[in-house]
Parts: sequence; C-alpha cells; structure tokens
Amino acid sequence: MKHVLVVDDDRVTRHLLRTVLEEGGYKVTTAADGTSALEEARKAPDLILLDVWLPGMSGLDVLERLQSEGLRPRVVVMTSDDTPETMLQALRGQALRYVAKPIDRADLLGLVETVLSKHAVDGIEVVSASPNWVELVVPCDRAAATHIEGFLAHLDADLTADVRESVGYAFRELLLNAIEWGGRLDPSRKVRIAYLRAKRMLLYRIADPGPGFRLEDLQHAAITHPGDPIAHMQAREDKGLRPGGFGLLLVSAKVDELLYNEARNEVVFVKYLDPGATG
Repeated sequence: MKHVLVVDDDRVTRHLLRTVLEEGGYKVTTAADGTSALEEARKAPDLILLDVWLPGMSGLDVLERLQSEGLRPRVVVMTSDDTPETMLQALRGQALRYVAKPIDRADLLGLVETVLSKHAVDGIEVVSASPNWVELVVPCDRAAATHIEGFLAHLDADLTADVRESVGYAFRELLLNAIEWGGRLDPSRKVRIAYLRAKRMLLYRIADPGPGFRLEDLQHAAITHPGDPIAHMQAREDKGLRPGGFGLLLVSAKVDELLYNEARNEVVFVKYLDPGATG
C-alpha cells in the first residue's frame, strides 16, 4: 500500500484529502506545520502533498531542509500562490508537480497515480530563477523534458491560449530534438535552457551537448523541401523512420524568429507579444 503524506495547515483541507486518498486505497499521514512535516517526511513516504504556506517553516523551507539532508522524496507542491517566484522555488526544490489550490477531489486520485507512476527526476540545476530570466541545466532524459515543460508552462499562464499553444509546441519540439539528437538520451549529458520574458517578447534558448547538424543532411525532414512538404516522406521510408518529419517546419510557422548558431547545436526562438497576447 502506497503511503502519502498530506501537509496543510487547514484542518478541513487535510480531512478532505485524507478521506479521498484513503477511499482510493492509500495509507495517509497528515501534518499541519513545517516542523511536523519535516519529521514525517524523514520517514520516507511514497509521496508528499505539500502546501507552501505553513506555520513555523514554509513548505519550500521543508524542501530545502530535505535536500540538505540528502533526501529526495516525490513531492507535489500545492498552493494558492501562483506567482512565478514561488513556482520556481518549487522547481529548485525538485518538486515533481506544482498545482493550484483548491485541488478538485475528482482530479486528486489521478494526480497521485500519475506522479507515483513516474520515476523521480534528478540532476536539474536552476542557474537563474528570476521570473523574467530563467536558466536551467537539464539532463538529456525525456522525463526531465516533460518535467521542465510543465513548470515553464506556468510562466506563460497569463498569455492567450493560442500563444501558449504555439510557444509550448515550439519549446517541446526543440527541447526533445536537443535531448534525443544532441544528447543521445544520455542523462549524464546536459542541455542548457534559458527563458527570457520581456514586455513585448518571449525568448527561449536551447543549447545541446552534441556536435550540431547540417540542414542539407535532413532530407527526412519537411523543412528541407519547402516547395514540396511531403517529399521527405520517401527519405523517411528509405531510412526506416516512422512517419513524421514535420516538427521543424511547424515550429518555424508557430514562432516569429527561429535562429541557429553556426554549428546548429544552439537554437533561439522568439515570439513577439502584441498588446492582446495576455489573457
């Protein structure tokens, strides 16, 4: 039976979460303040649902203390504070997810099951955690990519759905390319990510550890056949690749600027934000 630690200073919330989780077949322990949360966390529960604002010691301080002791529990941070500063501190504390309170009881079991089914993500370094300048060093691992994508999406929550979709697609496609092709899915190799948010511009920079590539070698990609967007499909078939190859072409259509360095192992994309881009 999986063990979940619920940490929240609100008695009603603790009771609600405990009831739902126990009905779902989980063993549940609760804590109402930071000190008791730290004590219970040291007993190695399978998952911690951790509120940020706690008496005595904040949830983020609890995460920091656990890290200093060499402990890496699975943690979902819960908070009504959706500021970028709080979210980035949760990322620095190696939290697996960041969710807004109140948590819908209908979604709770699915959230817990999903987080418990994923392996822990280690090795993410937060170089800069300013809301307008985020810089990360991430292992070349698909789970790390998914983890980072979920957190950075919170930084664009004020943008319109169309802009979020375009930026999210471009970031996901380019990051996976960097991890899979540049880093060869080797977690010991690192991708460096920078996110810059200005008043009228959003910029991402992704640098991978690979040697780069030549565009003319990508005959299996649609972007090298601008006059015939399906000509690459024969090249993919000849190479035994799955259908696809539209990623870079779609990225170039969804962002305003797509720039590579000379070796093509670093890429920058820019999305300009008009006055109506924020929701």
